Amino acid sequence: MEGVKNALLIVWHSRTGASEAMASAAQEGAGGAGRLMRACEVAAADLLDARGYLFVGPENLAGLSGEMKEMFDRTYYAVLGKIEGRPYATAIAAGSDGEGAERQVDRIATGWRLRRVAEGLIVNTQSQSPEEILAPKAVTEEQRQLCVELGASLAEGMRLGIF
Repeated sequence: MEGVKNALLIVWHSRTGASEAMASAAQEGAGGAGRLMRACEVAAADLLDARGYLFVGPENLAGLSGEMKEMFDRTYYAVLGKIEGRPYATAIAAGSDGEGAERQVDRIATGWRLRRVAEGLIVNTQSQSPEEILAPKAVTEEQRQLCVELGASLAEGMRLGIF
């Protein structure tokens, strides 16, 4: 793709650490093809410079976290019609479900005409009480490995021209 500089842009937001750990693991898997950026730092130019996307964030109150949503709000119209067909995937950290946040990203990606190329990864922390929800989180080694594999798969698929 002419003008595209980076293979995989990994956009993340995390309040308690789980999503940050997931995004870092995905970047590890993507190797040099992955660019890790916090959602509040992403500009339209960053999205335009990428060949594909991995959106990693927490589900808050059955929806996408505010910082991730703000990133989409800030950049949506600036890239509309300019990134169509590019691949994307999601990784959501959730206390019990995660599907609401994933659906929100999917709806936004549909508007951008992105192409989902991997099944959504939802890491369930089983956090239910206010104390558990607000506590710092770590992902298990098994969950971390799933994120490494997701990053590697996305980067390799783009490298090979599969998507």
